[in-house]
Amino acid sequence: MKAYWALFRARFRTLLQYRAAAAAGFATQVVFGLVNLCILRAFYRYAGASQPMTLSQAASYIWLGQALLGMQPGWSMDSETANAVRSGAVAYDLTRPLDMYAHWYVRALALRIAPTLLKSVPMFLFASLLLPEGYALVWPPLPSLLAWMAALAGALALSCSITLLMQATLFWTVAGDGVARILPSIIFLLSGMVIPLPLFPDWAQPFLRIQPFYGLSGAVSMLFCQILPAREAGQVIALQWGWTAAFVLGGRWLMGRGLRRLNVAGG
Repeated sequence: MKAYWALFRARFRTLLQYRAAAAAGFATQVVFGLVNLCILRAFYRYAGASQPMTLSQAASYIWLGQALLGMQPGWSMDSETANAVRSGAVAYDLTRPLDMYAHWYVRALALRIAPTLLKSVPMFLFASLLLPEGYALVWPPLPSLLAWMAALAGALALSCSITLLMQATLFWTVAGDGVARILPSIIFLLSGMVIPLPLFPDWAQPFLRIQPFYGLSGAVSMLFCQILPAREAGQVIALQWGWTAAFVLGGRWLMGRGLRRLNVAGG
């Protein structure tokens, strides 16, 4: 485990150096958050029926999504890993006395945690302290906050397992751009980043609550906003870790198949 911990720390420290990019991303996400919130306010103003979440809950939901955007697996893959597969430098990873899947996984953890920390802390401060009522992020009571934190850990594990499944497809593609373009649209829609999941039609709710991307953002935000009570956190966490196990098994299988057919320098 010391080797994996050293890999994580090295990658984490490297990613923390991109502070200017984080500042630019923070400003961009503030703008997108305000635009999304204005759209939702117009929807609530003119919607004829009552909605399953209040406008204040919707505002908190939007800001949580913006703060934790970097945790979404569709946002990016590990560019260094992708380049290593394309160039054949991945052969060096095979010579290391490490499990390559675990090696990639700890790199994915650093990729999801470091940029998210750089952007989420100022986002939480901005949305909590600088916005008026109705636009601001409202923090929940302690039980819901603890449930959210537990589900956040499950979302991180699930996100990394999906990221590695995406990266494993690089063994079959020239650049991997197709996967990197198609999956984000699906993930952002079904995780609730585009439209809050409670606002989907009633007939779609049973499917939304069992599909794998439910545990990435939507369910986590609903625990924070108390749309889901804290007592339901166990169901959300069980779903997250169940899908994580499925994606880990799938990713390992796909990586194994890819490594068996990998051709580096003609051998």
